[in-house]
Amino acid sequence: MKHKSNPTDKKRAGFAKPSKSKIHAPRSEDTWREDYKKPKERPKFATRKNTASDGSTIWLWGTHAVKAAIANPKREVIEVVATRNGALNLAPNTKIHFVDGEALSQYLPEGAVHQGVAARVKPLPTPDYDEAIDAKTGFVFVLDQLTDPQNIGAIFRTAAAFGAKAIIQQDRKAPPITGAMAKAAQGGIEMVADLRVVNISQTIKDLGDMGYVTIGLAMDAQITLAKAIEGETRPIALVLGAEGRGLRHLVGERCEIGVMESLNVSNAAAIAAYEICRK
Repeated sequence: MKHKSNPTDKKRAGFAKPSKSKIHAPRSEDTWREDYKKPKERPKFATRKNTASDGSTIWLWGTHAVKAAIANPKREVIEVVATRNGALNLAPNTKIHFVDGEALSQYLPEGAVHQGVAARVKPLPTPDYDEAIDAKTGFVFVLDQLTDPQNIGAIFRTAAAFGAKAIIQQDRKAPPITGAMAKAAQGGIEMVADLRVVNISQTIKDLGDMGYVTIGLAMDAQITLAKAIEGETRPIALVLGAEGRGLRHLVGERCEIGVMESLNVSNAAAIAAYEICRK
């Protein structure tokens, strides 16, 4: 007797044709790689070509520089990027995009020592010149065509530490504020007014007319700074010359007093600031 086939038996044996809704096309190797091997995308701004100071935003890096920028109400912070360890040095309420150290380095110029933190920020608003220097006491630095960001950053650090009111630079010769300068300044960029002027010689004359005693640090001077400011009650404008060549001739002539200087410009600034503050 011939046995009739039962559809149910075929289903149990695995011979039944599945419905269209159950059919799955075999996954190709390319599809599998696309779904499972696709690398994570770099963050939008994580390319070194986007990190140059273009006037609209700049990158700052290093613990002190980033912390000071975040704490400065005048500074607009666009984003903060940090490693897990680097973020431990920032305020707990800071909004952070977390990355690993290798990815963080991609945001910054090659070789930047970021200490696990970086921030993309807008430049600070231009400070009011008269407000920054209008004082009966205190002191300002005047930089005569300094160009090294490390030295200028170190002078900002000194200015912040000793309470200088401003740093005055020539707008055409001085470099812009960059991440490297801010790193050297250790937060001083956020604390001291950065004033840019057209003519340093004229500015020194104007400061004298405002009541400042203008003191130039020069290699050929015979008097010490301590002697020059002994008993001085006027605010002080301390004028520092460029790396190597020192003060230009006309700038030196415009200074009321010339004092001895034989150190690296940033070290000279630190010692001079100390002398001013201890008088």
